Amino acid sequence: MTNSTGSSSGVAVITGASSGIGKAFAEHLASDGYNIGLVARRRDRLEDVAREIEARGGSAEIIIADLARSEGLDAVERRIAVGDVSLLVNNAGFQTYSPFVDLSIDRAGEEVAVQVTAVMRLSHAALPAMISRGEGAIINVSSILSFSGSLNQPYMPKRSVYAATKAFVTTFSELLAAELQGTGVRVQALCPAVVRTEFHDIDGKPVLRPNVPVMEPADVIIASLAGLRQGDTVCIPALEDRDRLSAVADANRALFDAGRGAEVASRYR
Repeated sequence: MTNSTGSSSGVAVITGASSGIGKAFAEHLASDGYNIGLVARRRDRLEDVAREIEARGGSAEIIIADLARSEGLDAVERRIAVGDVSLLVNNAGFQTYSPFVDLSIDRAGEEVAVQVTAVMRLSHAALPAMISRGEGAIINVSSILSFSGSLNQPYMPKRSVYAATKAFVTTFSELLAAELQGTGVRVQALCPAVVRTEFHDIDGKPVLRPNVPVMEPADVIIASLAGLRQGDTVCIPALEDRDRLSAVADANRALFDAGRGAEVASRYR
């Protein structure tokens, strides 16, 4: 019997599982028959999520870890490397919406650690066993902002570090998925726009503008798992016309081909 990911149930490890998208993933996957590994910094929040899952007949394991710290990342990496994880959801993250010059460089470094280094290392820990079994999946939670490098509209947040980390996640996921073709292991970059979570709060208070379209976490999870079954390496939950994503790939290919010349372009001479 298969579950909503198209695989037989096993262990699903979800980082950033104490709230928002991570919590929604945990609840959905638990109802789907997965044993859940909950990873986050806040013990009280994780215990609440675990109790909810167990009250519905599911199984939950708590892993308290700050992925911005080497000891936290090491602990989660060791747990995943045991080899029983069939689905890894790299969801942990936070935003640093401010001009780069005003951003604490230590906070920026933590963002890179959580949203780049942890995604890379935890994926690397999970893959050997998945490849050996010929089955498994990794969902890397990225953002529609991973495509926003050329967008400079005044209404958009200052996001140089955040968007750059998500651009890594999307590109990493696409190339890793290509490497794993034929192994039975799938990889997805999940790229939602604005989702109703604490992610957008400042000092515990919501700051979303009233005219911004907001998706519910449960709908993001439904789209992600449907996309995984359909083989979508990049899942943009609100994107109705998939040809728009294909057009981005076509434009990138044309740019890559045009930029491979051996001579300097005339405008640079």
